[in-house]
Amino acid sequence: MQIFLEAGILLIAYLLGSIPFGLLIVKWRTGKDIRVIESGRTGGTNAMRAAGFSAGLLTAILDVLKGAVAVWLARAVGANAWTLSLAPLASVLGHNYSIFLIERKDGRIRLRGGAGGAPTVGGALGLWAPSFLIIIPMGALIWFGIGYASVTTMSVALIAILIFAVRAVLGLSPWQYVLFGVLAEILLMWALRPNIKRLLNGTERLQGWRAKRRQSRQPHAPLTGK
Repeated sequence: MQIFLEAGILLIAYLLGSIPFGLLIVKWRTGKDIRVIESGRTGGTNAMRAAGFSAGLLTAILDVLKGAVAVWLARAVGANAWTLSLAPLASVLGHNYSIFLIERKDGRIRLRGGAGGAPTVGGALGLWAPSFLIIIPMGALIWFGIGYASVTTMSVALIAILIFAVRAVLGLSPWQYVLFGVLAEILLMWALRPNIKRLLNGTERLQGWRAKRRQSRQPHAPLTGK
């Protein structure tokens, strides 16, 4: 009976992750379809581009809760460490490949979604609440220092791996939580393949102070008069 209960939790976690909050919020705020704006992803970063800071923040908060609630539900039914680790991964999978955003393109069926950073943060929050107080400040520092949203997103799972590895060595968390971070990082990198290509060829979009600095260094076109 327990195994079916835990399998049901994983399914619920996937469906919860599949809710495209970014799509719904941007549609509500602006009437636009986020899937045709900038990256086309439904996460907080693209929601901010499409409908402003508050829309992006609200999207990010709700997406974080996807991963956290998945863990809380698993814990509520007495799930083992494996299911506790897989539940937030199921929500990340749903977030990146939403069953509600299925479409056909060039004769192929595909599922749309986000990159998975926010539900990964939520998964870490659910597994060990204080991790949130480490991941968010460190992620903010990485974003401020490097200026790439994609690098910041990928760093989230790496930070989670370090947190849970240290806790596992100290006997404070099971090693399965480290597996959560490793698999989440794989999902993030797979979703961000286009961004990784742009990072490698130097065309990825810079943000923050580095973007302003690069812009200020660009030569201005000479003024011409008639």
